[in-house]
Amino acid sequence: MPDLEAPAVRTPREVLACYYRAMLDKSADDLADLYAVDAVHEFPFTSPGFPARYEGREAVRAGYRAAWGASPVQVEEIRKTAACETADPEVIIAEHVVVGTLPTGRTTFTVPGLLVLHVHNGLITRVRDYMDGLRVAGARE
Repeated sequence: MPDLEAPAVRTPREVLACYYRAMLDKSADDLADLYAVDAVHEFPFTSPGFPARYEGREAVRAGYRAAWGASPVQVEEIRKTAACETADPEVIIAEHVVVGTLPTGRTTFTVPGLLVLHVHNGLITRVRDYMDGLRVAGARE
């Protein structure tokens, strides 16, 4: 009988890399698939018209599908400023700058952000997503 191995579980750093890839691809499905079924995604610095949180994987999927589908913004690059493991091996903190463009005039803009990802058994259980929502809104005007 062959030796069957369980698939490797992603580390928080690997989950972060997949998270960034989903952002670049504007893939709500790829992003949501990184989350546990009952995960929570919080936006502590929310802006008008944007939710304060998504509760559950399917809320993340629906929320990002709607937001990214309605947005003309194309993420061109994510400049990773820092990614730091913490004393808790299931938590990683990442600082980044998203570089985006708008199709009209190819206007380039940057949005700084900070993510606190809690990853258990290779899936995101909680995210605190600190982004400059006003800069995002301003770039779309």
